[in-house]
Amino acid sequence: MKKILLIAAFAFTVMSAGAQVTAPQASPKSEIEQVIGLTKVEVDYARPAKKGRLVFGDLVPYGKVWRTGANENTIVSFSDDIVIDGQKLPKGEYALYTLPKADAWEVMFYNDTKNWGLPAAWDDSKVVLRTKVTPVTLAKDVEYFTIDVNPIDANNGELLIKWEKTAVPLKFGVPTHEKAMNSIKTSLTENAKASDYYAAGQYIFQSDGDMKQALEYINKSISMQPEAPFYMLRQKSLVQAKLGDKKGAIETAKLSLKAAEQAKNDDYIKMNKDSILQWSK
Repeated sequence: MKKILLIAAFAFTVMSAGAQVTAPQASPKSEIEQVIGLTKVEVDYARPAKKGRLVFGDLVPYGKVWRTGANENTIVSFSDDIVIDGQKLPKGEYALYTLPKADAWEVMFYNDTKNWGLPAAWDDSKVVLRTKVTPVTLAKDVEYFTIDVNPIDANNGELLIKWEKTAVPLKFGVPTHEKAMNSIKTSLTENAKASDYYAAGQYIFQSDGDMKQALEYINKSISMQPEAPFYMLRQKSLVQAKLGDKKGAIETAKLSLKAAEQAKNDDYIKMNKDSILQWSK
């Protein structure tokens, strides 16, 4: 009997030692990742709730540096150098701090990310970039503190801080064009594939670059195919139209239409028919 009691006591001790209380966090963690052009932006932060409180000007005082979230540092990272307000922010990860005011926020990127909340001793030399942003008033309350990363276009993005009825939109530029053109320069070698030339021509067209160069690349990609696919022919027709060669664009669009009909691709059938009609006027 004594042996049984000892075994039971040991089992209870092991179970007790391994047990953990699970409960939801007051400020749940959030991790977001967004690609802007060719640049990856990541944000790792905690999201406190409003819970009926007055946030800005009270819970978060005006005129004092704020951790911009809860708990550990809110960390923002960029895979490339970016530009904010004409200032370069080198690639890497930063703690995001702000100084809220009713009419303007100061946003700071701090290169020490190992703090719980604010640093014990603030060091201005660790502020790699600071800028001012005008806040925007929202129509509805945002209950949980939120940071979004939104693409504006291939070359620009927005870091959007939201809580209560306040939004702080911080715009930034990314080096998409520079990276894409460098990729084209280094990739179009003697071993380049048709898809490489097509991608190069398509990018130059979409970025309003040198249309003659775009046409040269598209023609090269087509010449490397036993039978030109409808999407390559479609792209060639668009470049020709942009160069002002509507007659050539129509002829190429007809070839793309025929290939699209054979492939039973309704989207390209419609696009080609619409373009032929438009360019024929």
